[in-house]
Amino acid sequence: MKNCSGIIYVVLLVTLSMALAVTYIPGIMFLGSWVTPPVALFIGLLFAIVFGQPFPDFNKKISKKLLQYSVVGLGFGMNIEASLASGKDGMLFTIISVFGTLLIGWLIGRKLLKVDRNTSYLISSGTAICGGSAIAAVGPVIKAKDSEMSVALGTVFILNAIALFIFPVIGKSFGLDEQQFGTWAAIAIHDTSSVVGAGAAYGEKALEVATTIKLTRALWIIPVAFLTSFIFRTKGSKVNIPWFILLFVLAMVANTYLLYDYPQVGSVISGISRKCLTITMFFIGASLSLNVLKQVGVKPLLQGVLLWILISVGSLLSIMLL
Repeated sequence: MKNCSGIIYVVLLVTLSMALAVTYIPGIMFLGSWVTPPVALFIGLLFAIVFGQPFPDFNKKISKKLLQYSVVGLGFGMNIEASLASGKDGMLFTIISVFGTLLIGWLIGRKLLKVDRNTSYLISSGTAICGGSAIAAVGPVIKAKDSEMSVALGTVFILNAIALFIFPVIGKSFGLDEQQFGTWAAIAIHDTSSVVGAGAAYGEKALEVATTIKLTRALWIIPVAFLTSFIFRTKGSKVNIPWFILLFVLAMVANTYLLYDYPQVGSVISGISRKCLTITMFFIGASLSLNVLKQVGVKPLLQGVLLWILISVGSLLSIMLL
């Protein structure tokens, strides 16, 4: 069965890659137009639920690396001055929502649902900042167990998958423009991958705003991790700094000032990066098996859902009213 699932996995991956490659060939570009981030994620999800995970370690490593490379490549398609101008409106939301989410998450997880301390804090951190990256950074600081990390990551992962499908639909139904949707997605969706995927599905401007605000938000990993070490009184714990964010900024700087006369170069790099991001969605979807769903449990998932709904609704109302 494992050999069979492995073969199907490879066939799906090759099919998606070839379909994306076809979009560069004039005359038959339409043959690959069906491969979008949500579609790739759905195919990966469906495969994992039916066949399990034939290559779990490969899936985990390649999805992380490919996401980081894709995000850096997207920087070559953005003007840093325009991005900062469009993203500054989301800075206040970011500051308020990060600490507000941590506080609300503590109240829901610890006081209401009685979720264990570490798992509750990891879910709150993942919701407040940037999903799996924040959990991976904060986990070692609080000396979380592998089981606690898995539950928190599984909770955030499930909600990310849902967000990628429903956020563009909700945005359209409420008539959000691309600036509004990009800001909302960056604040209310956990992982960078799903934020970028949702932004790309909504429009060029939405992608730019969502990516800029989300990566600015991700920088809060560093102060929150250091603050966590004092709250949990953990000495000598290592803080994992997301260096790819710095490379993303450098890519925007290069595209703005070094490639100003050669916009086609940045366009090609960012275009390839978007294709890679779509493939990343397949890897991420293929990581969610039935075992992961069972491991999460009811209370941690309920904490994640309640916290996510509060942040999503609160930030949406704020964006629409202001």
